[in-house]
Amino acid sequence: MITAVTRKKFTVEEYHRLIDIGLFIEGNRIELIRGDIIEMPAKRTPHSVCNSLLLKELYKLLGDRAMIRGQEPIILPPDSEPEPDVVIARPKNDNYLSSSL
Repeated sequence: MITAVTRKKFTVEEYHRLIDIGLFIEGNRIELIRGDIIEMPAKRTPHSVCNSLLLKELYKLLGDRAMIRGQEPIILPPDSEPEPDVVIARPKNDNYLSSSL
């Protein structure tokens, strides 16, 4: 008898619940991408330095004309919560507290 294997896709809400109950080891780099929980590679020094320099230049160039976020989670439909190196978004009065970017 052959048993079929079905992959479980997670919603953002389920992903947050798993984090809240402590399913993942603190410090592990995980992201929700299209319903899949992905373990991300560790950031190395060249990556971190490059990202820091880029953010510094973007702040200088864009100032208050954009919201610049570095390595912060964002919720994207349908079921993703990546942590991109850099996000440049239009400013919003509530700083996106009421919604995702």
